[in-house]
Amino acid sequence: MSPSPSSPTSAENRQPAATDHLAWRRHVPALASAAAGIKRASDAWDAVSDSFCDHDGWPVDEQGYEDGKVKRDAEAWKHVEVFLAQGPEVLAGVRAAARGADYVKGPASEDLRRLRGIDTTLERAGQLQREWDQIMALMDASLPGSRKLYESEAEENRNSDGWHYADELAFQGPALVRAADYLAGRADPEQSSRTVQARVALARSASGRRGPLPASPPAPPAPGPPVPGRSR
Repeated sequence: MSPSPSSPTSAENRQPAATDHLAWRRHVPALASAAAGIKRASDAWDAVSDSFCDHDGWPVDEQGYEDGKVKRDAEAWKHVEVFLAQGPEVLAGVRAAARGADYVKGPASEDLRRLRGIDTTLERAGQLQREWDQIMALMDASLPGSRKLYESEAEENRNSDGWHYADELAFQGPALVRAADYLAGRADPEQSSRTVQARVALARSASGRRGPLPASPPAPPAPGPPVPGRSR
């Protein structure tokens, strides 16, 4: 006799297919938070940068101006690293889930079109990170003890070069999050609290509000075993 739908053998056979193809969506909240973090770093700098300049836009407090940019770049790069670690998996999942018609019309069409350049952004930012890793490895291998002397300067240079990619991800990142949120929800109508948090993070970033994310709603209780029928 074939196993019943609730048997362990049947459940094990179904489990990979039910979860693996949407495993990428677990990264969506982290990407939403990273995109919001880049925007906060950019907005914070824009709010004070003019105070270091004259009416023609030339810095009059060069040290303050440079220190402000260094702080912005360092903060933004932390969020770029999140995209480097988790973005490719989400991007691959989005492209696998999207249909041809999704690129033409529908809720995700504009965001999907915005993602055409994100591969280049991630690849070049990743190359910058690999070069940084190589520099650190060379310092450790050839000049023991020199890392403490030069790491800060090398890190500052990396962050400065990486600002361009952070700026790109401030535009492309939210598009990736929205497209992922929509496509994951379409594939699985019972959206998890993680996708809800992703939308909240992007909405908060757009409105400029700050504060902790709302608590995730509790998961619905698992259905209990059927109640035996009464004998007549």
